[in-house]
Amino acid sequence: MTIEFNNVLPFPLQEYPHGPESVWKNTFKIDFPKKVVLNASSGKGKSTFVNTIYGIRQDFEGTVKLDNADISNFTLDEWIELRRTKLSIIFQDLQLFPELTVMQNLQLKNELTNHREESRLIEMLELLGIGDKQNQLCKNLSLGQQQRVAIIRSLLQPFELLLMDEPFSHLDDNNAKIALDLIAKETELNNGGFILTTLGGYHGFDYEQELNL
Repeated sequence: MTIEFNNVLPFPLQEYPHGPESVWKNTFKIDFPKKVVLNASSGKGKSTFVNTIYGIRQDFEGTVKLDNADISNFTLDEWIELRRTKLSIIFQDLQLFPELTVMQNLQLKNELTNHREESRLIEMLELLGIGDKQNQLCKNLSLGQQQRVAIIRSLLQPFELLLMDEPFSHLDDNNAKIALDLIAKETELNNGGFILTTLGGYHGFDYEQELNL
């Protein structure tokens, strides 16, 4: 997958200054698979950047292209197919179904593509230290536990690019490292790449390119 930004500037960020290295109001292109990090403080537009690529934010000037196609021309059906087969995401606010159990949240995603056997879902839960939580409602989990569920959910589909918006903000260094190792393994299996936004913690992340805001 290829991402290209041409003079993109979200309307809510028009009053802020943007330097020559910023992703905003500049032109750049990334060919995946590649490991990319976007490190910036809160309020600089990390979530806006991720949500723009994912097609949630459309309030911007300029052009964003995925595989040389202008995303502003994508139909709803095209976005659905893209998000089912090529783009996966870990939202900063997680967007789990709170009234469903951990396993139900994961099964809903997995059933869209039958990407993994249920035994693999259980293995992932065990690996991230929440194997005993699979029948608990997500609303009863801690934020760190919910984050781990969201991480696993993002891996239950084929993808060429995984977007991660501060996915480890409620995890300690050890749990973040375990989660990152799982993400790296699944990304390699998909022959994909990822973009990780962070407030500064790299957790041993061996990235190939850094973006700036």
